[in-house]
Amino acid sequence: MSSISESSETPWVTGPLVPTEPTPVRSDPIRAATVVTDTAALDSASLAALRRGEDSGLDELIRRWEAPLFTFAWRYVQNTADAQDLVAEAFVRLYRQRDRLRPDTRMSAWLFTTLANLCHNHHRWKRRHPTVSFDAPDDATGLPLSAHTSSSAPAPCDEAERDEALAALRQAIDRLPHDLKTALILHHYEHQSYREIGRVTGCSERGVETRLYRAKQRLREEISAHLGGPAAER
Repeated sequence: MSSISESSETPWVTGPLVPTEPTPVRSDPIRAATVVTDTAALDSASLAALRRGEDSGLDELIRRWEAPLFTFAWRYVQNTADAQDLVAEAFVRLYRQRDRLRPDTRMSAWLFTTLANLCHNHHRWKRRHPTVSFDAPDDATGLPLSAHTSSSAPAPCDEAERDEALAALRQAIDRLPHDLKTALILHHYEHQSYREIGRVTGCSERGVETRLYRAKQRLREEISAHLGGPAAER
């Protein structure tokens, strides 16, 4: 099984996260449908090879899905080593269950559903067994604790404020219920459609939209309260 490449920086904020109303992703529907169809066809061929006992089928699925799965896991558990282990476990479960999967199984949904459940169970276990991780973000800056081991000049005020907002965002996402957190990460960071998220979470597209709206509302309220914004004054 191939290893997951590590990155020294893992960006959290790629755009507005808390709009007042849920906003569907705007994209070319024909192009998007073509990409999804092509990927699904490749996945079906890889699964068929895996079911025939060909290791190349698993290798192809790992190459195709390892990076997006790791991104999801990292944002869920906020720890590089744990995210790598959880992704590896998802592929182990795929290999073990290969003969029980239907030939028409949608691998993206199966993998993300399996990984989301693994992340949820891991997160609950960590809450019951808290530890200090060298890779975990510091509450004050949002940076890994390892970043504080090297000497550097004090950050300017604007960078300090950004670090505080980033830390507040990460903590707020971490406190979201599993169903809201999963929908938010898949939509905002993995750029999955409502239909794709629905396959992972087992709810309708309207249900996904509701979960996203509730998640963004909670994030807005928590961050405003933490930073002393208008929502904290009401």
